Amino acid sequence: MSYTLHHCVDARSFRTLWMLEELGLRYELRMLPFPPRALAKDYLALNPLGTVPLLTADDGVRLTESAATCQYLAARHSPGGLDVAAHEPDHAAYLNWLHMSDATLTFPQTLVLRYARFEPPERQQPQVAHDYARWFLGRLRALEAALADGRPHLCAGRFTAADVAVGYAVMLASFIDLPQPLPGSVAAYWQQLTQRPAYARAQAAQHAAALAQGVSPRPSPLG
Repeated sequence: MSYTLHHCVDARSFRTLWMLEELGLRYELRMLPFPPRALAKDYLALNPLGTVPLLTADDGVRLTESAATCQYLAARHSPGGLDVAAHEPDHAAYLNWLHMSDATLTFPQTLVLRYARFEPPERQQPQVAHDYARWFLGRLRALEAALADGRPHLCAGRFTAADVAVGYAVMLASFIDLPQPLPGSVAAYWQQLTQRPAYARAQAAQHAAALAQGVSPRPSPLG
């Protein structure tokens, strides 16, 4: 099995890249300028939304949602490891974290980035950015509560795809101006995730591929 990942530096597709590295899978990394829907018009023929990720495989697999790629890759290539199967007690919690990672945690941050950074000055909305930054911090209470006992992982007593998906949402927080620091337990959780060799390999892979393919290696975290 070989995969192709269309990716922008540090965009939501980083979840997929991190998973590919955790699983040791073969993949081709195709870097795109941000935003691809505006700067890589030919990409629209592959993904009409112009968003990343786009993960394809030589067996016809095609996925465009970052949390879905985490779930798919874990289930297919790491049952009982990065996946949490239906018969395991934490299966429901696992699914909840996967979906929360994007729908609840990443979503408000994309609005902060858009209205504080990516829109031209005349279209920026500081109040919107501030409100959604606070909204994100409020939603972190669920993560803070889950980590209050010092556990290193979110579910099943092991590192899973849920940690990749939620971890990226915490990573994205470094790109926005938060009105207060991350809760201590969340910051500690993220710090230990960054020590994983696969995380370092994913960071190195995107940097090298961006330079090799003539794309800016600077972060472009909306995707």
